[in-house]
Amino acid sequence: MPSPKPMIAGNWKMNGLRASGVELDQIMAGYDADLQGRVDLAICPPATLLIAFASATAASPLAIGAQDCHPKASGAHTGDISAEMIADTGATHVIVGHSERRTDHAETDATVRAKAEAAWRAGLVAILCIGETEAERRGGTTLSVVDTQLAGSVPEGSTAANLVIAYEPVWAIGTGLTPSNADIAEVHAHIRQRLVARFGAEGAGMRILYGGSVKPSNAGEILAIADVDGALVGGASLKAVDFLGIAAAYA
Repeated sequence: MPSPKPMIAGNWKMNGLRASGVELDQIMAGYDADLQGRVDLAICPPATLLIAFASATAASPLAIGAQDCHPKASGAHTGDISAEMIADTGATHVIVGHSERRTDHAETDATVRAKAEAAWRAGLVAILCIGETEAERRGGTTLSVVDTQLAGSVPEGSTAANLVIAYEPVWAIGTGLTPSNADIAEVHAHIRQRLVARFGAEGAGMRILYGGSVKPSNAGEILAIADVDGALVGGASLKAVDFLGIAAAYA
C-alpha cells in the first residue's frame, strides 16, 4: 500500500496575537502548488485566533485546527470549547491528548478517546498525541507505554480520514533533544504494526507524525525515516520561514 500523504501541523500552543496573521499570510504565500501536491499543511493557533485564521485561509488548502476540545457538544463547562464550536469557526482539525494536556490537566486515555470521538461528531479530524516521559524511556517501557495509550486513547471507528497519530516523546518537546533516528524508527514501526493489527488497511493508511524539537536543520533526516508521515511542530511553527523550511523537506 502506498505511503500516506505527509502532513506538517503547527501547534502554536499559548502563543499568538492578531498581529500573528502576518506569519499566517507568509505561510499561505509559501505553500505553492508544487508543495501542495507533496504535503498537507495545518496550523493550530490558540482559540482566540481560530475564526480569523479559518476565514483567512478559506480559499487556501492550508488547514486550521484547534488545540483541544471538550467531549460534550455544549453545557455548563466554563472556559471550555466544544468540537462543534471549533467546526463552526471553519477549522477542520483538532489536537487531542497532547502531553501538556495529559500532564497539566490530568487527562486520561479515556478522556482523550472521548475527545477524539467528539471531534468526529463535529466532522473534525483528530490529531491524537501519544508518547513516553523521560523516566519511561530510561526505564525501557516506551513501547508498552505507547501500547497502553494507543489501546486506551484511539477509538473504534478510526480511519485514515478521521485520525492522525502524533508520536511525541514528552522529554523531547521544547527541549532541543531528539531521540536517535533508530529510536524514532522503532517506535513508529511499532505504532504502525499496532494500527494495522487493529484497523487493517485503514491502519496502514493512517498518518503517524513525529513531534519533539523538529526544526529545519533536522527535518530532512527525521522525515525520511520509514513510517514517519510528517511532523507535529511546536516552536518552529511560529515563524513562517521555519515552518516552511520544515515542509521544504518534501520539496
